[in-house]
Amino acid sequence: MVEHRTPAVSLGRGFWTVTALFAVLSALGIWYWETTPLDNILPAVAAQPGADIDSLLRFMAACGTALFIFVAGYIVYFAIAFRARKEDAPDAIGVQIHDNHKLEFWWTIIPTAFVVLLSFLSVRIWYGIQIAQPTNGLVVESIGHQWYYTFRYPQVHGEITDEMHVPVNQPVVLNVTSADVIHSFWVPAFRLKADMVPGLINTIRFTPTKVGRYPIVCTEFCGTRHGEMDAEIPTENGQKNPGAQYFVVDSPADFQKWYHGWQVKNANASDALASVSSGAVSLAGGDAHAGQALFAQKCSACHAVGPFSQRIVGPGLKGVLHDPAHPNLVDGDKATPENVAKILQQGYKGDMGVMPNEAANGLSDKDIANLVAYLNSLK
Repeated sequence: MVEHRTPAVSLGRGFWTVTALFAVLSALGIWYWETTPLDNILPAVAAQPGADIDSLLRFMAACGTALFIFVAGYIVYFAIAFRARKEDAPDAIGVQIHDNHKLEFWWTIIPTAFVVLLSFLSVRIWYGIQIAQPTNGLVVESIGHQWYYTFRYPQVHGEITDEMHVPVNQPVVLNVTSADVIHSFWVPAFRLKADMVPGLINTIRFTPTKVGRYPIVCTEFCGTRHGEMDAEIPTENGQKNPGAQYFVVDSPADFQKWYHGWQVKNANASDALASVSSGAVSLAGGDAHAGQALFAQKCSACHAVGPFSQRIVGPGLKGVLHDPAHPNLVDGDKATPENVAKILQQGYKGDMGVMPNEAANGLSDKDIANLVAYLNSLK
């Protein structure tokens, strides 16, 4: 019987000395990231949950610094300690560590513990951003264009084209999409960002905490003038580039003044986008199964498959065409398949917020027929 022995391993005479040095440098790096003001490298946080995101950034930066010091340091140390020497035999081999259970244990358990801890912190903060934020605040919409943003508000006709305004300390539900190519909506001071994708509605929930003007930045390359969407560049006539736009947090009184001003200014503006199809949508041949898949992709961010009172952004839609407690739709029309199709086609703006039309949602007439068939099946 052959006795199995773990091979003796010598990591070099200076291994524990450099390990102690790396530990000291890592501790200094961790101390730096845990104590330095992030305002030195990022704008001051101006919305909740920005502080939670900063805490995750500190953790990842601290761990990443320590990891880099140890990995890069050991690479340099081993390259020096185990370099080929003139006196070595031609067939000499380096230190053999295969089947060294201690080394295998530690290089498995340490990365695993780090990944588990990082996953726990990330999911906790993600939950605070996506789930725990209030859903009953001001509901607004931003639409990305080449190369500017437009904004839509409840009870304000048409689109606002200069700045986005919200009141301080009031929860905001921001739905973002695109009218042409993929853009991105990022306010660095809020620490929140979402892609603006044609035919897809992404939602950001936050509560602004500081009055001020904050630049909106597009971080997705969207064409030849992409760089102008986050810089004030004068045009030939001396006016600012329309893509250089700001997210403005007002006091409640200032917001109401601004909001009322746009209500008056856009009193006669059209709510429809130019690409909305005209005429009633034919509902013949609607497929409920296709509509269910489309609902999960296009509608579930704002609507639950539950009772009317189960609101996310808009109301729950289970039984919307069959519930005698809610005989009318949000626009006041009777709950019929044709009227549901009209809302999907033309969109809706009211007390609950903005329902994007078929152009913003990337829907075809066939898609609308399938969605209506699915909603009609939810009895």
